Parts: sequence; structure tokens; C-alpha cells
Amino acid sequence: MSTKKILIICFGILLLAVIVTYFIFSTEPTASSEGATKETAMLIDVVKAEQGNFRPVIEATGTVQPVEDVMLSPQVSGQVIRRSPEFIPGGFVSKGAVLLQIDPSDFRNTLELRKSDLLQAKTDLNMEMGRQEVAEQDLELAGVDSLSANQRSLVLRQPQLDAIKAQVKAAEAAVAQAELELSRTTIRAPFDAHILSQNVTVGSQVTPGDELGRLVGSEQYWVNLTVPVDKLQWLSFPKSGDEKGSTVQIRNSGWPKDIYRTGYLDKQVGALDDQTRLARVLVRVNDPLAREDTTNIQRELIIGGFVEAKVQAREIENVVRLNRDYLRTNQTVWVNEDGELSIREVEIILTDAKYAYISKGLEQGENIITTNLSVVSEGAKLRTKAPETSAENNDTQQQNIDEQ
Repeated sequence: MSTKKILIICFGILLLAVIVTYFIFSTEPTASSEGATKETAMLIDVVKAEQGNFRPVIEATGTVQPVEDVMLSPQVSGQVIRRSPEFIPGGFVSKGAVLLQIDPSDFRNTLELRKSDLLQAKTDLNMEMGRQEVAEQDLELAGVDSLSANQRSLVLRQPQLDAIKAQVKAAEAAVAQAELELSRTTIRAPFDAHILSQNVTVGSQVTPGDELGRLVGSEQYWVNLTVPVDKLQWLSFPKSGDEKGSTVQIRNSGWPKDIYRTGYLDKQVGALDDQTRLARVLVRVNDPLAREDTTNIQRELIIGGFVEAKVQAREIENVVRLNRDYLRTNQTVWVNEDGELSIREVEIILTDAKYAYISKGLEQGENIITTNLSVVSEGAKLRTKAPETSAENNDTQQQNIDEQ
């Protein structure tokens, strides 16, 4: 085939392709403008604003600590000859119970010596008083009236009598000290106590300052809570020993869901926590070890344990209580006002774990929007869910159709 024929064939194919392409684009259908623009009111859920008097519940965390806590030490030296069976870690003892007995033999001997010294001093006193009576008689018989007060005192042996009286007082003090040291050989529980540690046994040689064991009071514990400073004004503390502060529910995360211990606010510690800068308050819990519980339901508080607490605050009057989830940015609340969005600025006087307590900005019965809206603008159109039987309420759309 010649070159000329090849060129003619190629040109023909190219021309055919151009014709086909032009035909395709010239016969493509043209879209007509039949769209519509919708303005649809946003579908929302609402709750009614609830106004009244409420008692907030302030949540806090803290640790358990004893009210009474002592490290037992002896006040005299000696060998331990007896130890109470209850004086062991985990044991319970009553106030005044004997825990340890230090060998009292040396102290008894010392007491007898001091009593002997006292008896000798009293004997000397009686003898000196007899000498003084003799001296008075001799002075009267002599009939000397020109003696000075000092001379008369010397003649009547007054200095000797005073010295003997001083010896009697010193001997009495020595006896009292010996009796005190003898009593200190018996170590007793200073209060109703729970034994946390015991570091001595029979045969141990002890001296003053030795740590014999740690005892904590078993009648009451404290729970040391930390709360924000601005919430202190809503807490009630007792003004006397007969009063009780705000009620507090205390629970450990390891306890069953419905189990808690009840305590009462007792004191406000006058210092902030060094790390959190929160205020510290003490909650008093009676029978912390549940020894008086006959139901076997109560749980024991453990010293050093981390607990959660719910503190019953003082009553707040004439406020609107609103779930905190319904608060919006910058302390605002969305309100459905006659089918339009109203963005309200509110004044919140207190918030607890669940609610915000509002003094200004909302009224009783207003419709609070609970739905998160994608478009938030004052006056935006709103609609609420209507009953399924109402066909008219199911269609609240307005349609504006623009034809091009």
C-alpha cells in the first residue's frame, strides 16, 4: 500500500472521530433548574425549669484518720514480766485495761525506803515540837521580856522546827514520787483503743521513750475532706459539742453500691491543702470499725484509706435547679420561647455534682432546651416533637421554591 493511501485513511479516521465527538456534545441534555430551598425549624427536646428550695449535695474526696492516736511508751525502766493477750496488732482493748506489766520489785523497795524516811522525819518533828514546848516553859520561868523577835525565835528553837517540817514535806514528796513510779510499771490503755502495732513482749527490757506499740481510738474516726473554698459558705459546722454539722455519706470504691457510712461535719481546718489549694474539713464518724453493728451490713473504715463523700449542704431558697448538662458556654441557657431560641445569661450561685442552682435568668416552668444544636442564633426557629397522630404537627416546614 502506498504512502498516499495510508495518509488518506488516517485523515478519514480522524475526521470521523471529530464528527462523532461533536454529535455527542451537541445532543447532551441540558439540566433545568427545578431545585427548592427549605427553611426547617430545628427539632428539639425541652424540660421545664424547676424553681423552689433545694439542698445541694457537694461531692468531695478525702482520707480516713484517727481522732485519738498515740505511740505507747514507758515512763520507767525495767523488764516486761507480763503482756495482755489483747495487746497484739488488730486487738481491741477498753480504757484502763492493763497492757503491760514492768517488774515492780525495785520500785516497791524504793517506796518502802521512802516511807521509812517519812516516818523518821515525822518522828524528828514530834521530838522537836517537844523541845520547843520545853523551851517555852524555860523562857516563861526566866521572865525575860527584853528579847527581840529574832532572839525569841532562836530561844524557842523555831529554825530547828522549820527545818524538821521541811524534811517531812520532802519525805512526803519522795513517797508520792515512789508511789507514782510504782504505778507507772503497770501500762494501761488510755482510751478504748484498736491496736495497730506491738513492739514488745515478755522479757523485753524497756526504757523511757521506747515505742511499745501504736494505739488509735476505736470510738470515732475523722475523714479529712478537701472541698473548694467557695463552697464552705454552704456547709454547716457545729457551734457546740451538743450540735451536729451537715450530714455526710461516706463510701469506699470497693464497697457494694448501696453501702455507705454516715458522718457529720465536725471542724474546718484553718489551712489549705498544700498541693490542691482546697479547703480542708473534718468529718466525725462514730463506731468507725462497725463493732456495734448487729446487721453485719456496715463496713469498717481503714486508717489511711481513700474515700468518696457526699456532703449535705444548707438549703438554698427560691432558686431554679437545672441539670449541669444543660448549661451552655459563658453561663448561658437555651430557652424555647414561643418557638424561637432565646439565649439567656444566668447567675449561678452554686453547682454540685449534678445540678446548677440559678438565682437570676430563668423562671418557673420555662422550656429549657436539652438538645445540642448545630446552629445557635438568637431567634432561630424551633419545634418540639409532636404526637404521631397529629399529621398537621408532623409537617411544620415552610417551602420557598425558586424556579430558574
